[in-house]
Amino acid sequence: MPLDPLAAFRLDGRVAVVTGASSGLGARFAQVLDGAGASVVLAARRLDRLESLAAGLRDAHAVRCDVADPADRSALIDATIERYGRIDVLVNNAGTTNVVPALEETDDDFAEVLAVNLTAPFALARLAATRMIAQGEGGAVVNVASMLGVVASGRIPQASYTASKGGLVHLTRELAAQWARDGVRVNALGPGWFASEMTGGMFEDDQGLAFIRRGAPMGRPGEEHELDGALLFLASAASSYVTGQTLVVDGGWSSI
Repeated sequence: MPLDPLAAFRLDGRVAVVTGASSGLGARFAQVLDGAGASVVLAARRLDRLESLAAGLRDAHAVRCDVADPADRSALIDATIERYGRIDVLVNNAGTTNVVPALEETDDDFAEVLAVNLTAPFALARLAATRMIAQGEGGAVVNVASMLGVVASGRIPQASYTASKGGLVHLTRELAAQWARDGVRVNALGPGWFASEMTGGMFEDDQGLAFIRRGAPMGRPGEEHELDGALLFLASAASSYVTGQTLVVDGGWSSI
């Protein structure tokens, strides 16, 4: 039989949870995983948007979830098991930021960003890994970090965001090391400038776009489809010998 190198990227029979799935990158991630054959649990605070997205997918289930709420996190994993009986992939995508100079950022504001961007991914990964290990087949956790987890933000002051994403990059390494022998792989995806609700202001402003084009060696922001392959690689058996890594997709931004 001829070799089928794309077969490892399929997710048929797998169950994936995507947080922050109500818009932007999260909605796209859900569509990609669905297209690769996975059953997808969509999680976010805006249930109406999740239900609209689910209606266009092959097999999806919408669950309202505020990832900063411990009860909601537990309920999300429980709902996944109740609906599908297993969990194989967790995409920790939900995130927030606070663009303000560090001298003006309050302790509470800083903590609020870390609660969503760092504490919640840790707690959800722990909950999901517990189930994955019990299943006896392992699984994959994909933490959506950022290129700003490996380089400073610079002209756009957001200390809490960069701290949370830098922490998420290293948390990814630590969890990968702890769970590797249990078959749970933990990797991170580090997007550069992609259009989303969080980055919308940059894309609507000529100066913002000029800043992106100057800073990225490829001279442009990322296009919607340009995270598809990286996500699918990390979520599937195609990366079965990869763990603890951060795959940065940023047009070269962090290389200089």
